[in-house]
Amino acid sequence: MTELAAMEFHPQPQAGEPKVWAFPAPERGTLDNGLTLLRCHRPGQQVVAVEVLLDAPLDAEPAGLDGVATIMARAFSEGTDKHSAEDFAAELERCGATLDAHADHPGVRLSLEVPASRLAKALGLLADALRAPAFADSEVERLVRNRLDEIPHELANPSRRAAKELSRELFPADSRMSRPRQGTEETVENIDSAAVRAFYEKHVRPATATAVVVGDLTGIDLDALLADTLGSWTGSTGRPRPVPPVTADDTGRVVIVDRPGAVQTQLLIGRIGADRHARVWPAQVLGTYCLGGTLTSRLDRVLREEKGYTYGVRSFGQVLRSAPDGSGAAMLAISGSVDTPNTGPALDDLWKVLRTLAEGGLTDAERDVAVQNLVGVAPLKYETAAAVASTLADQVEQHLPDDYQATLYQQLAATGTVEATAAVVNAFPVDRLVTILVGDAAAIKEPVEALGIGEVKVVTAE
Repeated sequence: MTELAAMEFHPQPQAGEPKVWAFPAPERGTLDNGLTLLRCHRPGQQVVAVEVLLDAPLDAEPAGLDGVATIMARAFSEGTDKHSAEDFAAELERCGATLDAHADHPGVRLSLEVPASRLAKALGLLADALRAPAFADSEVERLVRNRLDEIPHELANPSRRAAKELSRELFPADSRMSRPRQGTEETVENIDSAAVRAFYEKHVRPATATAVVVGDLTGIDLDALLADTLGSWTGSTGRPRPVPPVTADDTGRVVIVDRPGAVQTQLLIGRIGADRHARVWPAQVLGTYCLGGTLTSRLDRVLREEKGYTYGVRSFGQVLRSAPDGSGAAMLAISGSVDTPNTGPALDDLWKVLRTLAEGGLTDAERDVAVQNLVGVAPLKYETAAAVASTLADQVEQHLPDDYQATLYQQLAATGTVEATAAVVNAFPVDRLVTILVGDAAAIKEPVEALGIGEVKVVTAE
């Protein structure tokens, strides 16, 4: 100890003054072909991210062809009029780029990441994919087979099976939202290259699309680059599709998807609620985080730490489709899994947490931790160009202003405990929740019925 005391150490590092941070603001413009452009210069981000949003929503899929938007999205990288599928993949690899695409309720999105030094080449490939995709019979057939192979695995996954059942229960049978986003075995089997091309020709055009470019653009003449690449993509003018209202039945009830012998029960409890255009959204985000957004949330403290029923339970809000007129909606849900013998007690305690929240409210300490976690982590969350581009694309997709995310953080920091409590209680009313349980019906039906949280029915797992 004497020797240590006599030693001279370097002084302990001290934290510097925090820097003012705000979500980056993009510059907005339009190319000659009608393509809307958002650009955001991020010094130091040498990997540029590009997001392209296409106004090709799932509810535009023809009857009996659910999944055609997904197949089209995947086929964009399977060859063009200039490159075969193999050559296109090789060209992407040569410039160190990745290109992903997926379809969801609002539309189809393509995501490109590439080193800034290879941006010109990669944008050319992306433009070719949008301008003249091959949609070769053999490639579409392969994508259809791959999708058909995925479906049994999804149905065997308890969380995916629960999500499918919740959609079917919540939304009207004639609503696209009631059916799997990527189609069913019956509908995917009907998809061929002609169907993919017909969907493409009807819905994919630059005039109704948006491109987001984020990264270090130093020394890059982006205007000239875009004119030579995405600017060469042509198409009819077209108008954005109207956004149909989201309707749902959240009458309190329980559906058990029977999995005889299952040692765990997958829980998915949900309803629809306000989307990001609603004034209550910031308070709803904050309250939902306090309820089940982290390991220290109320649900985890009771169900995981005190009772040991689960490895974790989460509550969240996920925008399904957004509209400025208030006709959009978000999925508000609680998700997790518990061991089969304790399914009834776990649900009972979960409902007690919700009732206690309604009666006593959140604490200031819970609110403060949530604000610190949600707002304080933002600079780290958006360190990469891809994270910024994705959020900007979300804003476009959800018809939000370009400064929405920056404003949201200010609103979260200003939201009080009382507001957050009211929002989360309204989001998860104990008598208006649809509960999906994927598990052993013979073991869990009777204890669940005894809880009185809604009529219980059992369906057979596919």
